[in-house]
Amino acid sequence: MARRWTSDLSPRDVTPERAFLNRRQILGGLAAAGAVTLSSPRARAQEALEPNSWEEITSYNNFYEFGTGKDDPARYAGQMATSPWTVAINGLVDRPGEYAFKDIMARMEIEERIYRFRCVEAWSMVVPWTGFELADLLDMAGIQERATHVAFETLLRPEEMPGVARPVLDWPYVEGLRLDEAMHPLTLMATGIYGRDIPNQNGAPLRLVVPWKYGFKSIKSVVRITLTDSEPPTSWNVANSREYGFYSNVNPDVDHPRWSQATEREIGGGLFSPRKPTLMFNGYEDEVASLYEGMDLSVHF
Repeated sequence: MARRWTSDLSPRDVTPERAFLNRRQILGGLAAAGAVTLSSPRARAQEALEPNSWEEITSYNNFYEFGTGKDDPARYAGQMATSPWTVAINGLVDRPGEYAFKDIMARMEIEERIYRFRCVEAWSMVVPWTGFELADLLDMAGIQERATHVAFETLLRPEEMPGVARPVLDWPYVEGLRLDEAMHPLTLMATGIYGRDIPNQNGAPLRLVVPWKYGFKSIKSVVRITLTDSEPPTSWNVANSREYGFYSNVNPDVDHPRWSQATEREIGGGLFSPRKPTLMFNGYEDEVASLYEGMDLSVHF
């Protein structure tokens, strides 16, 4: 089993549930390209908000397979069948096959992780995820020596996902990590948030969470994991490599071409709360900087 990780965050640091699930509505009145979160590596307590109803909470999200409108995922994601669910694990593994989600869950060590979450749009939050380390799942499949990267693929069911009728991206949505990134104890396969199963629009039943990278790297509704010996294509990099690099590490010194990444706005802190300095690697520099030793992060962004 992988080395377990201990958080420097506590339950009081968690972004209010209403703010996490309703963040698009909260940001709707902002003229800036983004709004974000978090303070120092020892994050301060968040301002509490009165929760909305579950229906309101899940009304705003971003999952382009269900449409580009902010309420499209909540409107249409309910028709996505998530049970039974299988994940194909193939490529350079000793035990390739279709793994049933329920069998995976029975074999994994499930725990809660409180992580910072930073969007490329320059807003951030703190989220309590429930899940297991990706390393444990890959070890279960048996990693072969030639493997250097891990590729991920999202479900593609046009009859349940009206958004794929539009060529917003090349479908299915794909993502990837270097093997050492995938095996890092911070890298999580999440199955829940706020003590509940992940809603469909948030990536049910299984999504990747890589807390030192921008949020779009955390691919949703995963159906395939492939071990490869080369860097795999990733959807946003294919769509616009100038704006979205393969690594997509949170880096205050590397701006998005259309906005600065030097600061961020805290979700849940109020529309007019002061912007905070963006933390290198989203506050996980001590844990992950060694992965990129010797690399020019302005080139490998």
